[in-house]
Amino acid sequence: METFDRLRSQVLSLADCERAEPAHDLITSLDAADSTGVAAADIKNAWKSEIQRRIAQIDAGQATLLNRDEFRARVGFGTDC
Repeated sequence: METFDRLRSQVLSLADCERAEPAHDLITSLDAADSTGVAAADIKNAWKSEIQRRIAQIDAGQATLLNRDEFRARVGFGTDC
């Protein structure tokens, strides 16, 4: 753990813009595959397809849109933010 603590201390001493790159690399390495073994690229492609499907529904007038307050009320956030 000593090596990790030293590395962590060194990384935290970097400027924000310098810390961003290793942080991104670490997160990317964790996102390479989810717990089921599905590759991140497959997940990204699935979301891209889903977004395109939803946009098509909106464009075709087949979707019911909610404003921010309606959405927040439905999911239980309220409207105070």
